[in-house]
Amino acid sequence: MSRKLPLGEGETARTACARGLLRAGVVEQTGEVLSAAVLAERVDWAAALVSGMAASLLAAHWNAADVDALASGEDTKGRALPSNAWMALRRLGWSAAPPEGIRVNDRIVRMAQEQAGRTLRSAKWRADLTAGILATWPTDPAKRTPQEWDAVREVIPDGRHLPSSVIRSRTRQVAAFQRTNGRLPADVFELERAPNVARMMLLSACDGQQATIARCDDPGRALLRLQLPTRPDPRSYRDWTWVACPITLPPTVPPGAVLHLPTLCVHQGRVRADLAYTHPVLAARRAGHTVALGVDWGLNTLLSAGAIRLHGNGTITALGAGAQFRAAGVLAKQHRLRRACEYLHAKADHYHRLIGNTDSHRLTSRHAVLAEEIRHVSDRRSNLNDALAWSAARWTVDQAITARASVIYVEDLRSLEARGMGRTLNSRLSQQVRGQIVERMRHLAAEAGIAVVTVPARGTSRHCPRCLVPLRHRKAPDRPTTPGWKWAICPNPDCGWRGGDRDTGAWQRIAARGLTHQTRTARDRATGVMTIRSVVDKLEATAMVAPATTQTRRDRSKTGPTRRSTTRPAPRRRRAPSPTGPSGPAGQRPEGHAPPGRMMRLPRAAHRHQGVTTISTPTTRRHRPRGAALGAGFHLHAHATPPRWTQPVPDTTSCLAQVA
Repeated sequence: MSRKLPLGEGETARTACARGLLRAGVVEQTGEVLSAAVLAERVDWAAALVSGMAASLLAAHWNAADVDALASGEDTKGRALPSNAWMALRRLGWSAAPPEGIRVNDRIVRMAQEQAGRTLRSAKWRADLTAGILATWPTDPAKRTPQEWDAVREVIPDGRHLPSSVIRSRTRQVAAFQRTNGRLPADVFELERAPNVARMMLLSACDGQQATIARCDDPGRALLRLQLPTRPDPRSYRDWTWVACPITLPPTVPPGAVLHLPTLCVHQGRVRADLAYTHPVLAARRAGHTVALGVDWGLNTLLSAGAIRLHGNGTITALGAGAQFRAAGVLAKQHRLRRACEYLHAKADHYHRLIGNTDSHRLTSRHAVLAEEIRHVSDRRSNLNDALAWSAARWTVDQAITARASVIYVEDLRSLEARGMGRTLNSRLSQQVRGQIVERMRHLAAEAGIAVVTVPARGTSRHCPRCLVPLRHRKAPDRPTTPGWKWAICPNPDCGWRGGDRDTGAWQRIAARGLTHQTRTARDRATGVMTIRSVVDKLEATAMVAPATTQTRRDRSKTGPTRRSTTRPAPRRRRAPSPTGPSGPAGQRPEGHAPPGRMMRLPRAAHRHQGVTTISTPTTRRHRPRGAALGAGFHLHAHATPPRWTQPVPDTTSCLAQVA
């Protein structure tokens, strides 16, 4: 099929990836139907051949000279290297060969070269970072002086905008090598060994002689044809056969999208296909925004978001009171799994020390059981983080779409390092999935043509959004003299802003800072990530959110005589019984004064035997998640307030409804 995608005015091509499964296959030559298990076995044989050749190629060229030669972009004759990694490696003369006696076609070798070339290209950034740190090694690795920070940022490529946490973590790695060996490493290739090669098949490096993909008559299905071996050690080309595998496309793949050859890997006995596709979307603008959504990070309240508008005269007003995405239950479960994983790791390390070099130790079987349990708990943590990231990103993008915002401004917390807050709080802050949420936010926002821009986080929670005066943080609104961090009060008598939660003022400051600095938005050419790297004092002085001048509640002044009320009291009971209705909260109100209420029956997953520490204790009476304390699942742990963006601005004094 044609890979050219027609684009309209204001559109751009967006390449995304969706996951599918290969559940069966048909051998085209004999018509034999391959079950999911047999298909997974044959794919695993081919992936093992590819990963073996890629590992040997990677080990042969894991050195500074070869990585620099590949990253230079020119071959020995001065010609520009192709963008495809496998073709660049062939231009440099770096070849791969299967084991002796094994016969594979050239496309299998291409996949091995593509996988090794991508890994070697990615090592260049780590090599330059490590070289810069070694060239400016500080006197005290645990604490650099300001002059040493300036020196290390000067020698690292693009070091001025690199998060300090990245430099610190690499410095700790070098310091650990120094303590073990008594000297500094020569480069990153001595500091790190060649990475492991995953067992997968990069079909994107192939052509029609190895694999093809095309849509079926049903727009929700596609047919993947590829050559697979019939034995783990194919001796001739007769041991390779064409297999047709139908794929059910996920609903996220548009009907008119152009499909690309997927990447195949075997996971838990099933063949996963990471299917890339390209489709047209609205182009996200770098500047020229008038309505923006500001997003602030929190601990238990994971996200606080709200929309603001930039008017033609330069004034900025807030649209509504904002919304919150609370995930205290999910985060509590995450921290419980983290503590369990730490305990298992400590126990496994103790067993490892006791076993030593003994092969037939009686603790060997127990150590294997612990390793399997560690893998299981780690998978649970990964799945929980992934579900939380997608849920939070989807909620944020929905808020922007409802507010008709063209940009989402998120504070940049890449350099956040939790220190001085206690062991428990430091661990909770360090385990946040902010990076995953922002990446998925960019992915979902691109479908609607909404830009996601990161802004500096300094001072967003400290200053008043209306007058930029430092706020006074108190414990609660009814305790104005008790120091705390949750409630924000402006001490300026001319302002007197009492916006409530400090996160409410933070998202207003973030959005206002983004709108006033939108002309300074920089876009990365390689990744397309947009960011505002620094704050200008002149522009920051104009980033003030003015109070809304639109009338936000209905005038309830008396305009006529009071309606006469009857002196006859209401009957205590109905004179006729209520009709029989369906069971549950639906239907008419039952007879009597008892309110219908809601069903107290919880989902099946809520009836597990879990302790009272499953989630943190709610701090208010309004927010009591049903079933969360009993482990009723993800969606009873995460709670989000609904969007409140309408024109004209709604009544800000009404209470926000909370939906689970």
